[in-house]
Amino acid sequence: MAYQAIQMLIQSLIIVAIALAALVVQARFPRGGVSGLGITVLAAVLLTLIFSALSDAVALLTRRQATLIAISQFTTLPLMFLSSAVMDLGLVPGWVGVAADHNPVEWAVDVAREAMGAHPDRSTVGARLRLLAAAALVMGLLSTRAFRTYRKQA
Repeated sequence: MAYQAIQMLIQSLIIVAIALAALVVQARFPRGGVSGLGITVLAAVLLTLIFSALSDAVALLTRRQATLIAISQFTTLPLMFLSSAVMDLGLVPGWVGVAADHNPVEWAVDVAREAMGAHPDRSTVGARLRLLAAAALVMGLLSTRAFRTYRKQA
């Protein structure tokens, strides 16, 4: 999980560097500043921890690559499509908005949008970051439990 979090951090910093290079050629960039970028990267890392812990747990318990891929796709793609990362929630049926309220992908999207805005709502950013951190902690604990189960069976 630490490896995947570090990998996400490096990838995020590369994307930020490319965006900053685009500023040099007069591209527009949101007004969140350095703190907004840091918060956005933190949200990406927390989301990565959630999904990597899930993958690790599934891999340890099923011991089959095909099962891991199927479960990963079965969870990640619907969560992405049930968030405002793909479409404005005002344009979708009401139940999608309800699902988005309980969706870690949506929490990360909310954090990034707020943090990169000119006047971020700190309460929204803080609440969503706490939800992401709690979900990462729970998934990390479940992954650790899966590792213990794996070791007992090996």
